[in-house]
Amino acid sequence: MSYSDCLSDLLCGEDSSDIFSGESPECSSDLESHDFVEESSIAGFIEDERNFVPGYDYFSRFQSQSLDASAREQSVAWILKVQACYGFQPLTAYLSVNYLDRFLYSRRLPQTDGWPLQLLSVACLSLAAKMEEPLVPSLLDLQVEGAKYIFEPRTIRRMELLVLGVLDWRLRSITPFSFTGFFACKLDPAGAYTGFLISRATEIILSNIKEASFLEYRPSSIAAAAILCAANDIPNLSLVNPEHAESWCDGLSKDKIISCYRLMQDLVLDDSRRKSTKALLPRLRVTIRARMRSSGSDSSSSSSSSSYKKRKLNNCLWVDDDKGNSE
Repeated sequence: MSYSDCLSDLLCGEDSSDIFSGESPECSSDLESHDFVEESSIAGFIEDERNFVPGYDYFSRFQSQSLDASAREQSVAWILKVQACYGFQPLTAYLSVNYLDRFLYSRRLPQTDGWPLQLLSVACLSLAAKMEEPLVPSLLDLQVEGAKYIFEPRTIRRMELLVLGVLDWRLRSITPFSFTGFFACKLDPAGAYTGFLISRATEIILSNIKEASFLEYRPSSIAAAAILCAANDIPNLSLVNPEHAESWCDGLSKDKIISCYRLMQDLVLDDSRRKSTKALLPRLRVTIRARMRSSGSDSSSSSSSSSYKKRKLNNCLWVDDDKGNSE
């Protein structure tokens, strides 16, 4: 059997002349089918996401104060600090909060704040890190960044088992990060700003995760709203109508996306104002100090000049008096 015969057998009946002709194969149908598969997968995520979030009445418990919103905010803030300390992925932080919220919806802690909530926070962060991070700190090393209580590893492991049982071992949650890449491509099909949109949307999602108000929205709505907010930073995309986001995939809710987008936009504006105020305060202090120094130097110079004038005047008067006396 010749080499060409062997090659033709290895090519599974395909014409070898087509393979080595140098012409690009037709792949548009493959790309279209890939897009269809991806969109159907995203639609499946939208359909299943309700199974990975707390119940619809979870936010109302914070409104009625049966759950402590400020205690939750402090726990989430601690999780974000540890995430930044160890350089964990954004998904790790989000999963930690997701586990915490799903647990609090299903089980009531002995008290709404204090050591039980911190123990839960440590356990949720540990589980999320084990899911997503290649290197996970020890349970003792994980309790950093102002942790008020230090728990023994065996205590945390027992809490981890309790969390796993309550969550029915469903740790691979659907999050806003499951949608951001797809939505960014829908908003920017050319791909010129896709990387920025995903990165900026990730920042927006994490910066707002402490707000209990976002518990009203599903991950897909949060992701769409974050991509729309990120688009506001790009002049070419800033005029995109939020109502069009519903067409990105089947199952999206236009009303929820718009409501979440408006809430997110307000918080992003408030955050930017706070940052600009913080950046402006040192300049104001320097300006005020400079003015105080200049005014102080002016007043001292004016007082010194006036005293000098008084001395000169007194001297003159004294001389005049002396002259008068001499006369």
